[in-house]
Amino acid sequence: MALYHDRHSIFEHTENGQESLEEQLAGKKRPTQLGRLLEELGITSITSYSPQAKGRVERLWGTFQDRLVSELRLAGTDSKDAANRVLWDFLPRFNVRFPVPTAQPGSAYVKPDERFVPEEVFCFKYERTVGIDNVVQFGEYRLQIMPNAERTSYARARVQVHERMDGSLAVYYQGHCLVSQSAPSEARVLRTRKYRMPDGLTQDMPSISAKPLEPILARQVPGPVRPSHNHPWRRHATGFATK
Repeated sequence: MALYHDRHSIFEHTENGQESLEEQLAGKKRPTQLGRLLEELGITSITSYSPQAKGRVERLWGTFQDRLVSELRLAGTDSKDAANRVLWDFLPRFNVRFPVPTAQPGSAYVKPDERFVPEEVFCFKYERTVGIDNVVQFGEYRLQIMPNAERTSYARARVQVHERMDGSLAVYYQGHCLVSQSAPSEARVLRTRKYRMPDGLTQDMPSISAKPLEPILARQVPGPVRPSHNHPWRRHATGFATK
């Protein structure tokens, strides 16, 4: 129901200690991926601001880091499997020696709703704007949104791209998963180059060809053609050929 933690950057953004314009308009700080996950699961995030409160968080880890080292040394642990056996033997003895009675009996865990979809929560979510070609650009990926019964185009719409734990991508709009597919690579835009004239001015370079660049570069430029010894250009007025 609640998570008590320190002010680590994985829970909230702490960029220069100042709120951005979007955070000021929303009235709250922009959550991190973990902070957003806690909100969607209904887990209250409690941040410790005082040294005493932070000590409560770190005290248990300090005990483990100090005591477990001695336990491993006394057991002569020299492998990962042996360390796990020492750990599972140490934890029950530690819990029996240092118990803290609960204020309320029972379990604090909450059963999720029947409509709960873990893949839609345990993932990374990013805001994106759909292009005019109905394509969402996400890193090196391009996702083509397919038309549906509600809308034929989502151009300029703000959507969420979910990057799931298995590496798959999904596009959501207002909580609904949209049908998408991999879009073809974006065509390169050919622009007019600038070249410098002898007088220092610049002028548009005319387009020479729409053919691929590599065949043009690989083409061999023919050398000068020398006429044969009996070519008419080599004849003098007398009509005799020269070597």
